[in-house]
Amino acid sequence: MDEDDVRSRANPRGTRPRSKQRPAHDDAELGTVFAVDRGRYGVLVDDVEVTAMRARELGRTSMVVGDRVWVVGDLSGRPDSLARIVRAEERRTVLRRTADDNDPHERVIVANADQLVIVSALAEPGPSFGLIDRCLIAALTERIEPILCLTKSDLAPPDPVIERYKELDVPAVVTRKGGPLDEVRALLRGKESVLVGHSGVGKSTLINALVPTAYRATGVVSAIGKGRHTSSSAVALRLPEGGWVIDTPGIRSFGLAHVTPDDLLWAFPDLEDGAVQCLPGCEHLSAEAGCHLDAWVAEGHSTPARLAAFRQLLVSR
Repeated sequence: MDEDDVRSRANPRGTRPRSKQRPAHDDAELGTVFAVDRGRYGVLVDDVEVTAMRARELGRTSMVVGDRVWVVGDLSGRPDSLARIVRAEERRTVLRRTADDNDPHERVIVANADQLVIVSALAEPGPSFGLIDRCLIAALTERIEPILCLTKSDLAPPDPVIERYKELDVPAVVTRKGGPLDEVRALLRGKESVLVGHSGVGKSTLINALVPTAYRATGVVSAIGKGRHTSSSAVALRLPEGGWVIDTPGIRSFGLAHVTPDDLLWAFPDLEDGAVQCLPGCEHLSAEAGCHLDAWVAEGHSTPARLAAFRQLLVSR
């Protein structure tokens, strides 16, 4: 037998040699992810809504609403067209949470948001201070401006809730059914704002009033006071007066396993220098436990109300 009599085995991977070099994609266009649905991404490129998927070279890197990405391929936006996301810009901000307080895995909800609008009903259901506190922590530790939006003021007064968060200097807006939204629009104009809240607090109703073409589903509150989930995925919607609102699914929990006391201290610069004098590993909960912050406040560097607000958020983690 000679070599001509030997049958060569076909290479199932093909004959092209593998290379670590990747295409430069110099023709890629920059866009913003406005929707995510089962591995497909809605990307706005020059006001054209393009459907895209991740390029293979991105591996398991996933995108979220708000990400700025570079895309190639069919950017016409026609039905059945498909583009590819080939790279992503570095995120300015991220809103993240864990499934619960024992879950070490962080989940990014939204990228590049300027503001976190925490929507809470004053009645039916009443305010969930635990969720509000946790959303405040998530915003403050990620350099996102928090805003408190209190709905259903025709059913209960907003003053007790506003007073609770006065020392945090968090802007608060109050709405009622059928009432004007001028103050809300002023805060959202020109910004990228993400709305978070329990189901049934009126978040989707608010979105529909702000963006008449949104058609976000609304639902009633169940007899046990838990809202029925009415939005199933995050989506970014353009405001008529400029800016974007990102509607998120109604949430039941907001885990903060990734947040430490030192992370939260960043949002309290009047207390941060005092905490440096605490012993390593201090939880900053009380003077009896060795925390120096009480003495720092007594020296006039901050106020007892600010320290109480900080510790309130610490306990809510």
